[in-house]
Amino acid sequence: MLKLTDLTLHYGHSRILNGISMEAKQGEVTCVMGANGVGKTSLLKAISGTHARSGGEVELDGDQLPILPAHRMAWKGVAYVPQGREIFQLLTVRENLEAGFSCLPSSEHFIPDEIFDLFPVLKQMQSRRGGDLSGGQQQQLAIARALITKPRLLLLDEPTEGIQPNIIQQIGEAIRHLRTTREMAIVLVEQYFDFAYDLADRLVVLRRGEVMIKGAKRDLMRDQVLQAVTVK
Repeated sequence: MLKLTDLTLHYGHSRILNGISMEAKQGEVTCVMGANGVGKTSLLKAISGTHARSGGEVELDGDQLPILPAHRMAWKGVAYVPQGREIFQLLTVRENLEAGFSCLPSSEHFIPDEIFDLFPVLKQMQSRRGGDLSGGQQQQLAIARALITKPRLLLLDEPTEGIQPNIIQQIGEAIRHLRTTREMAIVLVEQYFDFAYDLADRLVVLRRGEVMIKGAKRDLMRDQVLQAVTVK
């Protein structure tokens, strides 16, 4: 579904990503791991078009894509749930979800039952403002809003950050469900090692903006991956 070849990204004169090559396959969760500041969030921004890549190739479902802004990448089927969620605080839960309609034809402007099956609390809180929800509920809302767009590629940046354990479990269950029922690839950036390793089909470990380790989880030793992501 997603193939990156020699992707680079700069902030000003600073090179943040240096020749990233990796794949994320349909029906799999690809976890991107590493210590703080190694370029994980920057990688998702480059893929989503939130920050334009400096070079390299991005291929989505066999199509090589030029450098496109975020809204054009969303139309291509890329949904990005950023760190910090970035929901609309003053809009209701339903209005937040309806914001995803902008990527869909008018005939598909409805909220599928699956959304509320995945996140039942959102059905109960449709009329509440997004800013009144707890951090965990906001995270569920952010993921649900991304799913409204019917993405081919779902990018999740640290969905467990600051979330209570029972919500982390629910989010993990939702990701497993999406992996098996939707024709999409999922790229997960995550610091919580056990959560990420448990969900992963494929692993990519970054260090200083470069790929240090990558491969199918079955081919990598857990201790090898844990050691690679440990700050030294």
